[in-house]
Amino acid sequence: MADRKLIRLLPPLLFAVALALLPVLAEAAGRGYLIGVSTNVLIFAIAASSLNLILGYGGMVSLGHAAFFGSGAYVVGILAHHAMWGAPLMVWPFHIGGTESAFIAWPLAILVSALLALVIGAISLRTSGLYFIMITLAFAQMLFFFFIALNEYGGEDGMSLWNRSHAGPLDLNDNTQFFYLVLAFTLALLFLKHRLVNSRFGVVLTGIRDNPRRMRALGYPVRRYQLAAFTLAGAVAGLAGALIANQTEFVSPTFLHWTRSGEILIMVVLGGMGTLFGPLLGAAAFLLLEETLADLTEHWMIIFGPLLLLVVLFARGGLWSLVERLRAALGGGGERR
Repeated sequence: MADRKLIRLLPPLLFAVALALLPVLAEAAGRGYLIGVSTNVLIFAIAASSLNLILGYGGMVSLGHAAFFGSGAYVVGILAHHAMWGAPLMVWPFHIGGTESAFIAWPLAILVSALLALVIGAISLRTSGLYFIMITLAFAQMLFFFFIALNEYGGEDGMSLWNRSHAGPLDLNDNTQFFYLVLAFTLALLFLKHRLVNSRFGVVLTGIRDNPRRMRALGYPVRRYQLAAFTLAGAVAGLAGALIANQTEFVSPTFLHWTRSGEILIMVVLGGMGTLFGPLLGAAAFLLLEETLADLTEHWMIIFGPLLLLVVLFARGGLWSLVERLRAALGGGGERR
């Protein structure tokens, strides 16, 4: 029994240790750029994991998840812009001072994204199926064009940040320190997600995914559970947006475009829907393949497309299903969601 539990925990533990040692190994090998690449992977893993909550566990296919990702990025960028120029942000009836403090800007990014998700979800969840997909896409595109119209913040070209957010004793301009902070966020969110999906809320959400009519007949407020999950997913995506704004030191409307939503969706499907570690594996596979194939040709999607088809055909549970098969062969059993 103990051996089986150890085998089940071994892959995530080895992965966490490898990530923790990555900056040291990268610097020792003279490949410091890998720290930035790994930070990108972790940030998009957070975004993909948030989408997986509503897609893999809730059965809600959204093509507008980038709306929350991009909004979180813009909150950080706009506050930093006003802090740099010393002019308050006019949000009637309030005058909000700009700030570069992570302790203020990042929670605000999460809050704004959560409120957007609450409003969009309350309207979108009145529909289902294809209509739900299209209405989430429509909301994301409306926000995309809204930020294009904000000429003060760069319009279509976006805007650059002068530096990363301030976080007390941490120097986020140091790539290694920023990597470890993002890693801490990733591990904490994975732990919280594990607790959530194994709680009563998670069980009910999965039941709604499988048979909403039966759950409604049992007396569960289906729409409330879906809206709570949708809002929570939007809040986590907002955190990912705040992190990517700091990582790239740049924000633009492309963060909200439907293609960004599609990329995050592909990461979830590629890694494995309804699994804890699948989105992390999917984000790593997607971004590393993009990095590698883009060096070969600018039309890298022509190569990536068939590879994705192979995964869908031969690993229907995503890449994480291959890890599960290996653990099952070793006697470790499947993943506890």
